[in-house]
Amino acid sequence: MLITDPVDVGHLSGFTGDDSWLLVGNGRPCLLTDFRYAEQAERECPHLARVVRTKSMIEALAAVVRKRRVSALGFEPESVTVGLRARLAKGLGRRVRLAAVRGVLSDLRIRKDESEVCAIRRAVAVAESAFNEFRRCVRIGMAERRLAAELDHRMRLAGADAPAFPTIVAVDRSAAMPHYRPGDRRLRQGSVLLVDFGARVGGYVCDLTRVLFAGRIRPHVASVYALVQEAQAAAIEAARPGAALVEVDAAARSRIEAAGFGRQFRHGTGHGLGRQVHEAPALARGVKGRLEPGMVVTIEPGIYLTGRFGVRIEDDVLITPGGPEVLTHLAKDPQAMVLDI
Repeated sequence: MLITDPVDVGHLSGFTGDDSWLLVGNGRPCLLTDFRYAEQAERECPHLARVVRTKSMIEALAAVVRKRRVSALGFEPESVTVGLRARLAKGLGRRVRLAAVRGVLSDLRIRKDESEVCAIRRAVAVAESAFNEFRRCVRIGMAERRLAAELDHRMRLAGADAPAFPTIVAVDRSAAMPHYRPGDRRLRQGSVLLVDFGARVGGYVCDLTRVLFAGRIRPHVASVYALVQEAQAAAIEAARPGAALVEVDAAARSRIEAAGFGRQFRHGTGHGLGRQVHEAPALARGVKGRLEPGMVVTIEPGIYLTGRFGVRIEDDVLITPGGPEVLTHLAKDPQAMVLDI
């Protein structure tokens, strides 16, 4: 099988570079790369056969395939474009049958082993340390762009290889847009400040959301916050081995709907994470499947009031044989989220 997705190449091989493919099966796994990553590949992947190409990637692959007498080659249809498939067919010739193989890598990645969980824990520790430092630098009048840059900077200083995704910092009405990109809106006394962030460390990520309050919590904001906190607690409690994915979503959603905010909660309650921020499984309506030990998921219900504010609380949860283990530890009691500024 040919692995072309950099995330899957890294998962199977431990290689952290780019622009490289992995051939598995029919002999020793083989990493195909170029001179930019030759030394890195030797250091990170001594257990693999390695080909440092001097021509195109497909020509290098064709040479290995011929040498190993490969007659059928699987590929991931999610990461191989129509154009790349056509080039593979032309470069490998008629003697090699190409076959789309779905779900193999996602099934392997959905349950994390001990080393992967440890890597996620390290990412959590870095992100949480940075967030606590970030809180101390927040000031009235700071723009969302500046605040996002401050948090990204502190994650790097704390040991992150990079932010896990573009950090979301949203003030007041901006927080009503779940995937908002920070702009020029400035923090005011009494503002709602939604912060969605994560760190990438050693190839693995975390994903957290907290809502801060500038100086005070307005009463109507406090009631929405309490509802979201209650919904999240119910979903975390429901996240046990064997639980249907839709049941975990329903545990949060039913409470929000009963309070009259069903239309203001339109995304799923959570998603898997590991090497990517969004992985299987999804905790959402209409999704089939059940939680299993080793899965790591986010639990992140939210309520978004257009033109006013939004509240989302997100934690990362490991499914263990005995139940859910919350990997994230940042405070979320409403009074603890008030900034003294």
